[in-house]
Amino acid sequence: MKNEKIFIFDTTLRDGEQVPGASLTKAEKLEIAIQLEKLNVDMIEGGFPASSPGDLESVQEISKAVKKPIIAGLCRAVKKDVDACVIALKKAKRPRIHTFIGTSPQHVKFITRTTNEEVLRRAVESVKYAKTFCDDVEFSAMDATRTGFDYLCKVVEEVIKAGATTVDIPDSVGYTTPEEFGALIKKLMNTVPNINKAIIAVHCHNDLGMATANSLAAAMNGARQIECTINGLGERAGNAALEEVVMALRTRADIYGFDTNIKTEEIYKTSKMVSRLTGMPVQPNKSVVGANAFAHASGIHQDAILKNESTFGIMTPSTIGIPGHELILTSRSGRHAISHRLADLGFKVSDAEMAAKLYPKFLQIADKKKEVFDEDLIAMMEGEGRKGKETYHLESIYSATGSKIIPTTTIEISKAGKMYTQASTGDGPVDATYKAINAIVKADLKLVDYQIKSITKGEEAQGEVTIRVRKGDKEITARGVSTDIIEASAKAYLNAVGKFEGKKK
Repeated sequence: MKNEKIFIFDTTLRDGEQVPGASLTKAEKLEIAIQLEKLNVDMIEGGFPASSPGDLESVQEISKAVKKPIIAGLCRAVKKDVDACVIALKKAKRPRIHTFIGTSPQHVKFITRTTNEEVLRRAVESVKYAKTFCDDVEFSAMDATRTGFDYLCKVVEEVIKAGATTVDIPDSVGYTTPEEFGALIKKLMNTVPNINKAIIAVHCHNDLGMATANSLAAAMNGARQIECTINGLGERAGNAALEEVVMALRTRADIYGFDTNIKTEEIYKTSKMVSRLTGMPVQPNKSVVGANAFAHASGIHQDAILKNESTFGIMTPSTIGIPGHELILTSRSGRHAISHRLADLGFKVSDAEMAAKLYPKFLQIADKKKEVFDEDLIAMMEGEGRKGKETYHLESIYSATGSKIIPTTTIEISKAGKMYTQASTGDGPVDATYKAINAIVKADLKLVDYQIKSITKGEEAQGEVTIRVRKGDKEITARGVSTDIIEASAKAYLNAVGKFEGKKK
């Protein structure tokens, strides 16, 4: 007998992008959406169309390019928000309008500033209005876990009567516990008379570190759609992580008894792509996709794992798309090996591009290092191999500093074939570098945070500079990688300038 399906609703492009600094360009959103289709998620929440013209356009582009999953647009229980979703989803093969309103006492009193009766009226009205445009309508009772049970039941019953085909019970502030949330879902399933006419969904936040556990508890008690994000991205402490939910259901099928449609072999590639494009690193000890998830340092563990993988392994690396064997890349590696590893990391390159641009760049890196790691390849693809026509590109940099001289940087950058050169002084070499760049690009950016870390091993390790910059009321995160930390700093700043220009366009 086949296990029942749990539908996976991915909101990386909507809730995941709400992390401060994780803003994505339209092209980056589209790239992730195409990969999510390969991952075989059931639904992709493309954005919040009414929030900005850029979000509306992103959902439009995703709707045109991605055909297999349902494409959802989020909207408040407001007619103009629904109208924005209708425009954004016009080209979608399988559109869904996802409307929401807060139902907890805290949200009713301080956000909508009205009454329970008025919130219920708006909820029903928005579902009915959305239904005139789209058969597939989802309603979310925001902050459901802090909503009175009787009132929550009334809201769920009425929105289903109004035409909602999916009803989401979100733990919007990560407040609940697995036992409590499972009991809530079970009680709803047994109380709301028409609940069998809709799919019950859950959307759990990770403020207390229980988002995945809460989602699984809900599934055990009647929920059939789990809303999650790649790498657990999302507001505050994030959302339930897709990779955790899916691999828990797969690895412990004996307990849960559910299947998903996810092609798990695409998980690692998707995780790497989202981390790279959002500038949000994955912590090494992150479950499933962290760098240490399949690493063993203890001699006892290493000996045991070599004898039999099941001794200290409950999942095989190949299950999530990590090759079973590691390719050691050096200056003696050929183009085929490089292309193969890049494909594993989510980069599709042509033979011509490899021969003309990427392989020569790889050899430059390999000549400096005994071994080239995945992070080196990712940095290479973000640098010389894939420079865009509309972004500034670092051509050369010279920096002089010392205890008795004024730090000075001379920088040469290009954009669309045009070269720019500038020299500036500053409090230090990085400050001088950023002042030189500002003099060229005329960007009014404020540096909010600056971090350096080594991302590969050895004396010639590449350094990664991650910065957070602000322009007006917008913040983004950007990164640059090089064996020279001043060069990495320059690349990170130019990456930030390019992202802001992309958002402006």
